[in-house]
Amino acid sequence: MSSNRFNAFSNHGVGIGLRIPHYQDIFSRKPVVDWFEIISENFMIDGGRALANLDRILEQYRVVQHGVSMYFGSVTEPDPEHLKRLKQLVRRTGTPWLSDHLCWGSVDGTYTHDLLPLPYTWEAVERTAERVRNVQDFLEIPVAVENVSSYAAFTDSQMTEWEFLNEVVERADCGILLDVNNIYVSSVNHEFNPMDYVNAIPAGRVAQIHIAGHSRYERYILDTHDHPVIDPVWQLYDRAIERCGRTPTLLEWDDHIPSFDEVHNEAKKANKFLHKYAESAAEKVAAEAAQ
Repeated sequence: MSSNRFNAFSNHGVGIGLRIPHYQDIFSRKPVVDWFEIISENFMIDGGRALANLDRILEQYRVVQHGVSMYFGSVTEPDPEHLKRLKQLVRRTGTPWLSDHLCWGSVDGTYTHDLLPLPYTWEAVERTAERVRNVQDFLEIPVAVENVSSYAAFTDSQMTEWEFLNEVVERADCGILLDVNNIYVSSVNHEFNPMDYVNAIPAGRVAQIHIAGHSRYERYILDTHDHPVIDPVWQLYDRAIERCGRTPTLLEWDDHIPSFDEVHNEAKKANKFLHKYAESAAEKVAAEAAQ
């Protein structure tokens, strides 16, 4: 996959997560939303109300799949049955790409149901890249890996988190789901400059961006997705869009979920940044053409 493969999806704009409390509003009002992100695992079933509701959404909206259980960094190979069900859902939704997390979370068939950080070693780079490459080949669509928020680190890491991410995506020839809130959370917990992270990411590999809120405690902050996006996270997003150009952006709000309109309005704040750099790019092209 070439590093600009995701450019075709730059017109996707700003989406929000599809959540059950908002179904009534969506079905009754049919609001204008650029796209919805679904959690794949919620729909990897044979039938029932969940799939019926998804089909109603698909009649009117774009849908992009996001996973929470692939665990690309685990030593154990992905479950073949899981991959088969995932591919069935990919065909049903027509998702243009699929994302999941750069983490581990299973050992010998036992799943933690958590997104655990990896040791940033060359061994982990090779193993993780191979997993991503194999999944991408099996699903036959582009895959983007997401940086996770973390609260502990391995003493035997041989590189920074962003160096690890860069090595994995180059070897796997895949995309990045850049979560700028996760970058901010980890930067506070591990005391690094989050802008260094954003500046180091290969811009052509960024397929999608996540923005979200978090909770602050006395000694750490927690990625809870239950608050509006704070200014420092918007600043990271601003820089990411400046570097990456117009990129599909998703607001995550997964707990203490407010009204549909409140979530949608928070998400649409991202348009200010998308439009700013789109106008700058257009002005640059016009100036070059006039010379």
